[in-house]
Amino acid sequence: MNLFKLRRPAPAAAEPIRALAVAAVQPGAERLMPGSKRAPQVFVRGQGSWLWDNAGVAYLDFTQGGAVNSLGHSPSVLVKALGNQAQALITPGAGFHSHSLLSLAEQLCQSTGSDQAYLLNSGAEACEGAIKLARKWGQRHRNGAYHIITASQACHGRSLGALSASDPLPCNRCEPGLPGFSKVPFNDLAALHAEVDSRTVAIMLEPIQGEAGVIPATREYLQGVERLCRELGILLILDEVQTGAGRCGALLAEQTYGVRADIITLGKGLGGGVPLAALLARGSACCAEPGELQGSHHGNALMCAAGLAVLETLLAPGFFEQVQDTGRHLREGLSRLAGRYAQGEVRGQGLLWALQLREDDAQALVAAALEEGLLLDAPQADVVRFSPALTVSKGNIDEMLLRLARAFARLHAHPRKHRERLA
Repeated sequence: MNLFKLRRPAPAAAEPIRALAVAAVQPGAERLMPGSKRAPQVFVRGQGSWLWDNAGVAYLDFTQGGAVNSLGHSPSVLVKALGNQAQALITPGAGFHSHSLLSLAEQLCQSTGSDQAYLLNSGAEACEGAIKLARKWGQRHRNGAYHIITASQACHGRSLGALSASDPLPCNRCEPGLPGFSKVPFNDLAALHAEVDSRTVAIMLEPIQGEAGVIPATREYLQGVERLCRELGILLILDEVQTGAGRCGALLAEQTYGVRADIITLGKGLGGGVPLAALLARGSACCAEPGELQGSHHGNALMCAAGLAVLETLLAPGFFEQVQDTGRHLREGLSRLAGRYAQGEVRGQGLLWALQLREDDAQALVAAALEEGLLLDAPQADVVRFSPALTVSKGNIDEMLLRLARAFARLHAHPRKHRERLA
């Protein structure tokens, strides 16, 4: 099937807003506790870079669940792996091994140069585990040191410990947080060095700050942080929940920076759309004891089978080169659009990119894009983020750029209408 024949023509300026044509309240919506703000569409089918709603309308998806669907919607390799595993064994329980659990741990360690792996359900849990592991290491090797330094505008998840390591972004509006954390400006090595003292056990950073607006660490900064950790005898934790699993054109973003962390967290794309995360440790950071990291679904056989399918796909010859190539195509196209509409910089890596807007119009642009059948997200008021499937084609990218250009035109033609809708 030629998916491009499914796209809708550019709507006329007077066309009613598509989102308003969808029922304001879908059956069951009122039963949901308030959580993420959701568009009114109800999606019933997905394939690759496309989603279809219950009205049969096709949408080009350049969010992929916030970089969760690393191989796109319902990839055959994942569907097959889940089906086969579900028929054999879903989970034996947390106190037992399964073949998929052991195989995934082995392949993760081999492919990342890690010594131990622990499988969890979410990136926030992985970051919680990293904090626990670092503080256990501090008890053993640094006279009980427990303090962890993170970066301003960091977002390490939505559990209490992960929120405590995060800055007051939308992911951390209400929680008071736990003690034992401090935050310094990102990409400022001198400020980081000045914050370290005898209590410090680790520095915890995202190679690219996704929720802050896709802000990459500079190479000099991240390499400097690694040297600082080695000189001072403290741990380096890299939160690769968003940047790992091939998102930056390598299995881990640390590889693109030429650094090596003591502890790494993975999530999002590792499961290809199912709840799966990993905590990786190297050297003396492998200090967990039985009972310190546990959960009823950790290492679930079904989810681990999905992780194996994703990992084997990522490690196939030429896959990362393809991500890098399509990533360059996306960056170049976004840069042309930014120039045409007098917007700000395009920044990112691999297939994780952001377009900086000249005004706080990101939510309005996302809404205009939705009317064009394009799914985007806005981590900041003036930033639109692009995290397509790692298997996205250049044709999909070109189609996205056409729809995004129409969204810009729609927004500029009726700016007040779009802003009032979001007020």
